[in-house]
Amino acid sequence: MNTAVQTLFTPLSISTAPDSAKPILHKIQDSIGSIPLLMAILANSPTALVGYHALEAVWENGSFPARERHLVLLTVSVENKCSYCTTTHSLALAGNRRAALAVASSIRNDIPLPNAKHEALVTLVRELVRARGCPRLETIQQFLAVGYRREQVMELLIGIALNTISNYLARIWPMPVGDGMTSGGS
Repeated sequence: MNTAVQTLFTPLSISTAPDSAKPILHKIQDSIGSIPLLMAILANSPTALVGYHALEAVWENGSFPARERHLVLLTVSVENKCSYCTTTHSLALAGNRRAALAVASSIRNDIPLPNAKHEALVTLVRELVRARGCPRLETIQQFLAVGYRREQVMELLIGIALNTISNYLARIWPMPVGDGMTSGGS
């Protein structure tokens, strides 16, 4: 890990965060019982923390079910080569752990998924990221052909933006994979 970069931003707790970041950190801790390292680092900029948290809330209340949201976020993480976020979203696919690991491995290795609807979703997200927002019409048509709606193409942009923020932050402040996933609360 680049310790020189890490000295720029220290993970903050509720007690050390700027006053304007404290309400969001309290809300996160009350909701999940701890403050994820990503949020503890974002707390260095209350504007970034509030913006990320608001975008995350919009994404979570969108039309995609939880599993599909995690497929989107995992795909973005893989495309942005963020090992921290790839690990986080691979674990979030849990349920049937073996099946989740197989799906995550397929996405990481660019192997088609057995579920045609999920494959169309992952393909469009991958293409949106790789082509910087310029997917082929046939990719969008395939997405629509498996049952997604036109407005969901735009909704994907929310998920891509959300995860790109965390992917880039994990590059600025390298987060250890499997270690330090959460910060102390107070």
